[in-house]
Amino acid sequence: MTVYRPADAAEAAEVIAAAAAERQPLELLAGGTKRGLGRPMRTSHSLDASRLSGVIDYDPPELQLTAHAATPMAQIESLLADNRQMLAFEPPDWRGLMGSHGTSTLGGVIACNLAGPRRVRAGAARDHILGFFGVNGRGESWKAGGKVVKNVTGYDLSKLQCGAYGTLSLLTQITVKVMPRPETVCSLLFRGLSDEAAIALSSQALNTPQEVSAAAHLPAAAARRSQVTAVADRSDTVTVFRLEGPTPSVISRLASLRAQLGGGEPLQADDSRLLWDEIGAVRPLLAAHNRCLWRLCPTPAAAPLVQQQVRAKLPSSEGFYDWGGGLLWLSIDAREAGADGGAQVVRNALRQAAGHATLILASDAVRTNVPVFQTLPAPLAALNQRVKYGFDPHGILNPGRMREDQ
Repeated sequence: MTVYRPADAAEAAEVIAAAAAERQPLELLAGGTKRGLGRPMRTSHSLDASRLSGVIDYDPPELQLTAHAATPMAQIESLLADNRQMLAFEPPDWRGLMGSHGTSTLGGVIACNLAGPRRVRAGAARDHILGFFGVNGRGESWKAGGKVVKNVTGYDLSKLQCGAYGTLSLLTQITVKVMPRPETVCSLLFRGLSDEAAIALSSQALNTPQEVSAAAHLPAAAARRSQVTAVADRSDTVTVFRLEGPTPSVISRLASLRAQLGGGEPLQADDSRLLWDEIGAVRPLLAAHNRCLWRLCPTPAAAPLVQQQVRAKLPSSEGFYDWGGGLLWLSIDAREAGADGGAQVVRNALRQAAGHATLILASDAVRTNVPVFQTLPAPLAALNQRVKYGFDPHGILNPGRMREDQ
């Protein structure tokens, strides 16, 4: 395999332009921690953007940061922490999930549109992008957005790149909004609730004025895998809600939330942070090996029924709920899941819940033969194809990663 390592965005544009002229497919990567997401790509050339790294501009009072796309997330998070700030969409660390020891980068997080438990309140990664520079499949450098919070004219092309998995452009520079880091973090635990009761309570909690920033439900098997003693020390389900902010506010809102929900057990700052890191990193399901992992986004009220229907067909399946039930992680024994990784069962169960499912982990053979991402209705598929052609007319950028024909 030929690996190109451009020193800057101009060199990257030259590499892509040459590849376009020769109709030579390119795999785009930097830290490589998310190479296992999507369909396997059969390319003999890759563009390693890891040299496009470093913070370009950081203005704490203006709550914005600009960095090269291959800047390590650890560097960005450390810089923000020094200034008591954070990325509000809480980018999860999936290196353990993907079995990777590489370096997670800002560009990888944005390209995959990854967000953690706070997404239920703060929104997705795409909601925090102010602008970016990139190189399209023709080798043309271009930009969208800028260093402003409001961008009300034209198409919001910044959001279009989020979740495109590098199939539209190589991101070279990204500007993101940052937010103050909360002074105090605590969580409220409830034990022994059924899935249905937990999702109903989550809906109630998220609809209170107490500004709950995360809501999750761990069945007993998932809870036992936590490193937080208060979560793992009982063979019971755990439903958890997070509150963040100034200390007096958190104390007051915690008391009000307990009164509104009828009790609960407080979990203090260090344990609370560890638990939500675990949930974002999907660690409650990492103990099992040789399994297929699905990420489902159903309507919250329907999520328990989806889980039940999958388990009825695939008894080895287990999972947990995040985003108040709007995110359901399902792990299935690979042998029981069969050649399609459980796709038919999972998607049939989800069909009535008006959601979508993504196959996150499975063998290369399964991910090659099964649609990893939700199949689009014909009108959306046609629109998607036109967008792809507009950015990458020769289909050289991460070909086949999202769909066989792209």
